[in-house]
Order: sequence, then structure tokens, then C-alpha cells
Amino acid sequence: MMTKSAHFVFTDGKPMSLYEQVAVALRRLGSGESLVTIGDSFGVNHSTVSQVTWRFVESMEERGLHHLQWPSTEVEMNEIKSKFENIQGLPNCCGVIDVTHITMCLPASEPSCNVWLDHKKNHSMVLQAIVDPDMRFRDIVTGWPGKMQDWLIFESSNFNKLCEKGERLNGNKLQLYEGSEIREYIIGDSGYPLLPYLVVPYEGKELSEQKAQFNKQHLATRMVAQRALARLKEMWKIIHGMMWRPDKHRLPRIILVCCVLHNIVIDLKDELQGELSLSHDHDSGYHQLVCGAVEEKGLALRDSLSHCLNGRLSS
Repeated sequence: MMTKSAHFVFTDGKPMSLYEQVAVALRRLGSGESLVTIGDSFGVNHSTVSQVTWRFVESMEERGLHHLQWPSTEVEMNEIKSKFENIQGLPNCCGVIDVTHITMCLPASEPSCNVWLDHKKNHSMVLQAIVDPDMRFRDIVTGWPGKMQDWLIFESSNFNKLCEKGERLNGNKLQLYEGSEIREYIIGDSGYPLLPYLVVPYEGKELSEQKAQFNKQHLATRMVAQRALARLKEMWKIIHGMMWRPDKHRLPRIILVCCVLHNIVIDLKDELQGELSLSHDHDSGYHQLVCGAVEEKGLALRDSLSHCLNGRLSS
């Protein structure tokens, strides 16, 4: 994975093998411990820990990104749709979108300090992820300040632009018996707009039984993204808790590589997965902001889905 051109050594002068370099980098990303703590435990200088970790990140970016990509075949997408339908019955669903905040400790003297201050008064960077039913990340966006609203991040994303151009979520439509059809879509919480390809819950306190039931099934399906983001932070602790004065140009690349590693662990069906807690709380203290924007075709799609699920329940 990592090129052999760099020569890193232990404090006793012994050269570090490629495997030892990878072990140091994985320890740094997985534990979130300080450079000094990791350096002491491996017998290397703390600057070596930093350099080795960064070379690993660069190598993963160069050679590992095929582990994080949108499904490229109809067969793969059909499997995803089938698994989503098995969760709570939502047909033709292709993904769940959610965001989490990577919190940072920044010095007040830093000129750009206020840019990163979010509505919880934390300094943070946002990760937006679209997740499949196996908790793999299929599309991510990161690097935006934590104060930026979820819907604005989505609106500016390449994924959304591809959807608007008809180049994503443009696969087979599901034909319903009464003549209507359900296109491919993803689902998200109320922080997103209701779009022709993004379905959010019904809003309001006095909902009909059918709409309330739809929201319940919608929420249960969305849990897969919450679990994925919680697991990401549990397993790659460098992005969990408060990061101490990170390099904000490098941080998005570290977040990306943690997401790639998360997917690799799932692909390997690593037994460690089962040992991690199934927490849903990846963004402690952050409350739901409501977008409220609605497109007519989004309304029609959500109502079709609601009727479809209701028909199955009552049949």
C-alpha cells in the first residue's frame, strides 16, 4: 500500500518495515491517542508517527478509494434495494443520508477560528454520508464548517448535482398496480428538503395513522446511517471526541480515509464489528434542524410510498 521510498527508523536506529509503519498509522487513526503516547509505545519519535500516518493516508487516497463508491451495476443496486426493503418495506430505496460533526479544539487566537464555530458553540467540521443497508459509506462530503446547514451541504454536493442532471438515482422505476410508479430515491431526516429523489418524514403533530406509520418505517430504515456513523467514530477514534488543533486542510482527507477503512472492515466481515456497541448516538448534543423545503414531485413520491406501504400492511 505505502511506497518504500521513505526510510523511517525507530529511536534505536532500526529501520521500520512497511508492516510496522502501517501498524503505527492504524494505531493513530484507531486509538486517537497523542503522537507522543503512540511514539513511546512503539519506540519511535512523535514526528515519525505523524509522518508515517500521513503517508498512510496519502497511500489510501491513492489506492483505496474503490472501497468507497456508488454502486456501478444494476445487480449491485438491486441487492441494496432488496436489503432496504427487508428492513421496513421501503421499495426502490437506494440509500440513507445523514451528517455528523467532527469536533475540534482550536485556539481563540487563530484567525479563522469563528468560521468553524457551529450552532452548539463547538468548533467542528461536518461529514455527510450516504449509507447502504450493510452500513457501507457509498458517498461522502466533508470539509465544510459545522455551522453549515445539512440541506446546504447536500445542495452543493456533486451527488445532488448528478441527481438533478438525471445521472444518479436514474435506474429502474417500480411500477405500482394503480398505474403510478416509484423512482429510485434516498431517504433522510427533516434536515433535508423533500425532493423528487430524497424522501423525508411527514411534518406535523396531528398526522393520520397512515402518515404516522410511514414515519415510523422511515425512521427505522434511517437508523442504518446513524449506526454507521456511530460505528465509524467508535472504531476510528481520531475523529471521535475533541480533536486537538487539527490541520484543517488535512482533516477532510483523514476523515475520508477513516470512511474507506470503515468499509474495508465491513468487506472483510471482520469479527470485531460484532464487539462494538450498536450505539446510534454519533452526534451527541446536536439537535435536529428542520429544512421544510418541498418540491411537488417529492410530495407525490412520498405519498405513493406511503400508500404502497399502507396497502401492504392492510392486505
